Amino acid sequence: MVPVTGPGNRLDPWINAYASRARGMTASEIRALFAVASRPEVVSLAGGMPYVSALNLDALADTVSDLVRNQGAYALQYGSGQGDITLRDQIGEVMAEVGINAHPDDIVVTTGSQMALDLVTRVFCDPGDAVFVEAPSYVGALGVFRAYECTVIHVPMDDQGLQPGALDEAITAARLRGLRPKMIYTIPSFHNPAGITQGPARRHEILSVAQRNGLLLLEDDPYGLLGFDDVGFGDKPPRAIRADDADGVVYLGSFSKTIASGLRVGWAVAPHGVREKLVLAAEAAVLCPSNYAQMTISSYLSTQPWRQQIKVFTETYRERRDALLNALDQHMPVGTTWTTPAGGFYSWLTLPEGLDATAMLPRAIAALVAYVPGTGFYVDGSGRQHMRLSYCYPEPDRITEGVRRLAGVIEDELQLSHTFGTSHTLTRPEGPATPAPDLQ
Repeated sequence: MVPVTGPGNRLDPWINAYASRARGMTASEIRALFAVASRPEVVSLAGGMPYVSALNLDALADTVSDLVRNQGAYALQYGSGQGDITLRDQIGEVMAEVGINAHPDDIVVTTGSQMALDLVTRVFCDPGDAVFVEAPSYVGALGVFRAYECTVIHVPMDDQGLQPGALDEAITAARLRGLRPKMIYTIPSFHNPAGITQGPARRHEILSVAQRNGLLLLEDDPYGLLGFDDVGFGDKPPRAIRADDADGVVYLGSFSKTIASGLRVGWAVAPHGVREKLVLAAEAAVLCPSNYAQMTISSYLSTQPWRQQIKVFTETYRERRDALLNALDQHMPVGTTWTTPAGGFYSWLTLPEGLDATAMLPRAIAALVAYVPGTGFYVDGSGRQHMRLSYCYPEPDRITEGVRRLAGVIEDELQLSHTFGTSHTLTRPEGPATPAPDLQ
């Protein structure tokens, strides 16, 4: 078959036929390195994979077996585009843990919360519309916004998260540039990649900025139940922003971190009119989310002590977080700083002045340790002095060894920098680098 727009080139004969939005779909220049990083001898502090081995897999197997045996004819059939009603009711119970009181009719079940991100952006954003995100921000969200040709504007963070004053100024500046501000995207609890959590006052301030400017606030909360310490919310999980505004906030949740990512079940909670649009968009994309996956989650929630399982996950990740922080304290050279996460999966490390995490990565891989360079979490190539370290998957002793190896690489880079007056690494790639899909 010959492309109607011409021959393109030998590597991709369809290159001239793609929609303009496909231009932002580029592979990472460091993707090949992660094939090497998957070798068992490499300590990967890169991938944000949940430690599903902490699940009671025997109990889950019994749940699945009973489901197929007793309800298989229904579970393996098409379902509703909005999602299974029983599961939506149970999702309401889960969200009550973060203060949300939502009717099942306001919930749309999706194939992971990544799909919910896509649906909300598809419904709200035209090409060129401005979306305001944290600096840094979740790479999966940036990919969605770029795919829909949004103008992504990074807003600075501090140790309390997104800065409301800077957000207000960025919205005003965008309007002066002739842009149409449309949406604010934030991860308020145990941020990916920064590991920072917004306190109650900060959440209220950000909501006030959104309300004052008439913008949708998109709250992404995959880690909210995985808190380790008191972060200003008492002994409860952080209260969701959506709990204080049911009309101006769309809340995204997921079972990927609290049960199993491989089941791919997430959800969105939205005002009624928005909910209707999301259902239509979901039906156009997938007809319906997997009935089997939904009913597996629903059966698990009905028959297993899911709150206790979340505590098991939380203690597992707390132990690994502590291993990471202790190793960083012990091994990292002067001038290196990092965040102290109170939950979730990640810490954000800042290298000493003059070092480049993207350029340093091949040397780290050679030393048998991997991380995600900070450039993947910006749309403009910023973040070269930063890296994301993930502690959720490796065993604590592996984390300690990985940090020791990484510290050695940084020490070598500092020595070379002092000798040559610059970071003496492989050629630095230009432009932003997007991590491979398994690094969410």
